[in-house]
Amino acid sequence: MEWKNFDQLESLRLFAETKPMDLKETLDSAAGATRVETCHVPMAAGLDYNYAAKAVDQKILLALVKLAEEAQLADKYRALYNGAMMNTGEQRLVLHQLTRGQLGDDVVVDGVNKRDFYRKEQERIADFANQVHRGQISNEKGEKFTSVVQIGIGGSDLGPRAMYLALEGWAKTNQSFQMDAHFISNVDPDDATAVLSGIDVAHAIFILVSKSGTTLETLTNQAFVMDALRKEGLEPARHMIAVTSETSPLAHSDDFLTAFYMDDFIGGRYSSTSGVGGAVLSLAFGPEIFDRFLQGAHAEDLLAKETDPMKNPDMLDALIGVYERNILGYPSTAVLPYSQALSRFPAHLQQLDMESNGKSVNRDGQPVDYPTGPVIFGEPGTNGQHSFYQLLHQGTDIIPLQFVGFKRSQRANDVTIEGSSSQQKLDANVAAQIVAFACGKEDENRNKNFKGGRPSSIIVGEELTPEALGALLAHFENKIMFQGFVWNLNSFDQEGVQLGKTLARKVLSGQTQGVLTAYSRLLGL
Repeated sequence: MEWKNFDQLESLRLFAETKPMDLKETLDSAAGATRVETCHVPMAAGLDYNYAAKAVDQKILLALVKLAEEAQLADKYRALYNGAMMNTGEQRLVLHQLTRGQLGDDVVVDGVNKRDFYRKEQERIADFANQVHRGQISNEKGEKFTSVVQIGIGGSDLGPRAMYLALEGWAKTNQSFQMDAHFISNVDPDDATAVLSGIDVAHAIFILVSKSGTTLETLTNQAFVMDALRKEGLEPARHMIAVTSETSPLAHSDDFLTAFYMDDFIGGRYSSTSGVGGAVLSLAFGPEIFDRFLQGAHAEDLLAKETDPMKNPDMLDALIGVYERNILGYPSTAVLPYSQALSRFPAHLQQLDMESNGKSVNRDGQPVDYPTGPVIFGEPGTNGQHSFYQLLHQGTDIIPLQFVGFKRSQRANDVTIEGSSSQQKLDANVAAQIVAFACGKEDENRNKNFKGGRPSSIIVGEELTPEALGALLAHFENKIMFQGFVWNLNSFDQEGVQLGKTLARKVLSGQTQGVLTAYSRLLGL
């Protein structure tokens, strides 16, 4: 394999021979409907990636295919899942795909088969969750736990929280719901107080998630929760488990009922399919539902192995994103799920994308001279339509859009008003927004004029099931990975979050001077 900076790729010259596609003219033409029917790539779990409203014609797509070949995207993915050292900053393997299934060769580190290790931890979590559900593991009075609370921050919170909310309604409709789940992440004491005041602490089991066992916010919240348990006359160790690394201070602590393990080859933001997501989701919905979620993710990972970008939805989405970022110069991307269940999915993708590809140096630490990861933001439709869509439709920046929509709701509850159901109204809004963004509307009144030409894609599914959620998550993880390969980045470390943490510890220890001392005093420290 050869690693080149993006601006050194010979295939870039092909884009100089193309001209931007007129999206408005194309979709407004007689061929527009045919384009919607043909410009799509099947995903796993019945999902479908449709790029008809992206400003890419056959000539641009051909250039993107050549770009993928020269950047060796398929080869680099193969190297990653076969155990190559892809995290160059921390000198680590990258194995989150292995938490949900085998993609290639056995990956053995220090005599340990990592797939067997991840499978064993999943089985341990499943056994623990089943014992909790049967009441074999209970509180001090022998009573069942009725709720679970995850304590973690960043990847230990955003992904698992988004996945729980995504499946909560489905599980309740399909008689798979076992326990309410809650999350404490912010070191702001109001966060922990709000959660603890809203649950029955005596019947709650807490999951402390920290790979290193040293995360300041998480350990502070652990102490907060332990104090609350003691005030209720409860022994904290009877109510807490840990998800951590085998070498962390939490691994064999008497403060926990038990500990489940992950390793340094699973990055926090990629950890929803490890024990970080597995413990809370298995307790909330049952291990079999978590396993179905993993199956959907693995099926999408298998599709990502396809070498032809036109048959690989994750790679194609990544390449179109690179075209929009680097050739067309669009600085942001909006993720717009038309599903209330995905209310926190954009927040998870915000971390996943911006922490992975928010880099200005390449994988060897050398500065790059081209734009890399875009700003990611989003909100569920239709709420977003009444919020920031004004800027998306008529603002000075063109912002590519990624819609997600489903044909059926998760809950068997709807109402028909004015001849259409709520779900039909929701889906009608998705279709209308895609066309409105792409085609616009001419009006002599400039306030009411819509230029159009605003590109979007949509991932469509029948229903948001565990398998569909797993495929959706893996799609975006793989998209971000492929973009990092194109840009020659290390998408698997996050040094940008460390400086603030280090300075915060100096403030708390009183080891400050100059402007840091001034700001500390301003905040009453």
